[in-house]
Amino acid sequence: MQVSLYNDIFILDDGEVREFLFLSRTTALMIDTGFPGTHIIDVVRRITSLPITVLLTHGDGDHRGGLCDFEECYVHERDKNLIPSDVQTYNIRQGEYIRAGKYCFEVIEIPGHTPGSIALLDRRHKLLISGDTIQKGPIYMFGDRRDLNMYIRSLKKLWKEKDDIDVILPSHHEYPLSHEYIEYCIEDAIALKNGELQGTLHPRLPCKEYKGKYISFYA
Repeated sequence: MQVSLYNDIFILDDGEVREFLFLSRTTALMIDTGFPGTHIIDVVRRITSLPITVLLTHGDGDHRGGLCDFEECYVHERDKNLIPSDVQTYNIRQGEYIRAGKYCFEVIEIPGHTPGSIALLDRRHKLLISGDTIQKGPIYMFGDRRDLNMYIRSLKKLWKEKDDIDVILPSHHEYPLSHEYIEYCIEDAIALKNGELQGTLHPRLPCKEYKGKYISFYA
């Protein structure tokens, strides 16, 4: 597990997925918890002994995997069914604000990758934490819970906020990204919807990989 510091944000990266840790004087905010085997709590406790609040960008297994060590989390209600029953959940929804150290994040609902996906936008620092919705890819868009049309609508919703976004921190692949990647995702997702991208069978997953001009998708 590699730990780096980016503008007072601890970024915890195991090479496959990353989590974000924010510290204030009295509490800590953990965004996502990684895979089950990562034991992210051990890494976090080497950084801080403060009480920890966990917030999920969405409920996929590589983001909720460490919840058993935290016992409770905030998650959008449309992804609550993915959370283990022994974890106490609290709803998070559009327009709410989460304070984390010097940051104040506005919750933006961006369904598509999952029904309960959210993004977190700090307008003062022009920083967006995007979960899996914006990244260079591959972005997972196969399976019963994915909705490409809704994903495109959510991207267009985020594009309206572009003037308040300079930096995007995604959960996978390269970071930071500029706000242009919202437009790149829109362009290539529309091409995917219109059947304009060539797909190749994935060697292990039940999907094809579609490579757009900027972004790739598993669908």
